[in-house]
Amino acid sequence: MKERLDVIIIGAGAAGMMCAIEAGKRGRKVLLLEHSRKPGNKILMAGGGRCNFTNINIDASNFISHNPHFCKSALSRYTQWDFIAMVNDHNIPYHERDHGQLFCKNSSKDILDMLRSKCEIHVKTSVTKIATITEGGFNVHGENQIWKCESLVIATGGLSIPTSGATPFGYQIAEQFDIKVWPPSAGLVPFTLKPEDKKRMAPLSGISVEVTVSCNGQSFRENILFTHRGLSGPAILQISNYWNSGQNLCINWLPDMELDTTIIATAKFHPKQQLKTLLATLLPQRLVPLLIDENIAEKPLNQLTNSQIKNLTLRLKSWQITPAGTEGYRTAEVTQGGVDCDSLSSKTMETKTQIGLYFIGEVVDVAGWLGGYNLQWAWSSGWCAGQYV
Repeated sequence: MKERLDVIIIGAGAAGMMCAIEAGKRGRKVLLLEHSRKPGNKILMAGGGRCNFTNINIDASNFISHNPHFCKSALSRYTQWDFIAMVNDHNIPYHERDHGQLFCKNSSKDILDMLRSKCEIHVKTSVTKIATITEGGFNVHGENQIWKCESLVIATGGLSIPTSGATPFGYQIAEQFDIKVWPPSAGLVPFTLKPEDKKRMAPLSGISVEVTVSCNGQSFRENILFTHRGLSGPAILQISNYWNSGQNLCINWLPDMELDTTIIATAKFHPKQQLKTLLATLLPQRLVPLLIDENIAEKPLNQLTNSQIKNLTLRLKSWQITPAGTEGYRTAEVTQGGVDCDSLSSKTMETKTQIGLYFIGEVVDVAGWLGGYNLQWAWSSGWCAGQYV
């Protein structure tokens, strides 16, 4: 026997739960399905377990999409301030960190518990097939049951962090209905290094430095972290969204300093000081041999020529490295690409070609920066769909 419902939402992540809450407020009979045992895994993992649930500064420029204007409607109708108001209503303590990022003071579980308290979730429920009904709506086939619904929402996320339950199911549904899917790729992800670079940087594992990293006309001023596998840290994760295979990263190791001026000024008072000694006061000592040649490292400052000083400054301000690749979906915090935004209504998140079918959250071709932007997209897109399903 088929159970009749108004709305079925597949995927109980951030977007799916928000949509279920909003549809429920409208009196709609909602079924929220989650294939894994625990819903909201990525919410629990977000922000190192403290859930960076939004950002004070939300703008369309913080998101990447083949249609950069698409996200504007949702983000303007359900803003960061709307979600903050919900958090305040539930007396969840939080604080602001750098760059406007808002984190729970206690645990990500506070956000998940707030959402779960407002909607019912059917866990360990896999969908095996979706079919349209002649008179409108959908038959959704589970392993042991068929549900009938008027509106169907796909909130199954992307491919990032497979251990959280990520699958390509949402893309497969889009393709079933002849909806374009931009090829997915790992975003907000650490870089791996070529063997020769990995070998010479191995001793630097654990070092973190605030730098400016640039690629493809985009720059981020944040920390870079050397790991035993390659390069990570906020600056690297941010720039990974803009990097393409084979391209160089440009790193400014001293973003606040005119190195040539500093060398000349220091040489007046400490003419015999070696260059490596000066640089060890500006950067981690273990990093210095990576950045300057041995033959110049031990030179006294007063013996450096103007040309050498100029070249040194240029090297440290625009140091180049070509990553081998990324760590892929295993550690990626978001999936770029996904369901084509031009196939959806920016107001309702409904597909333009199939009445009653909606896509929300990470499965859509909208990927945000590090810092609460992707969760805000989930809240906003889920809220918008919830007003119409």
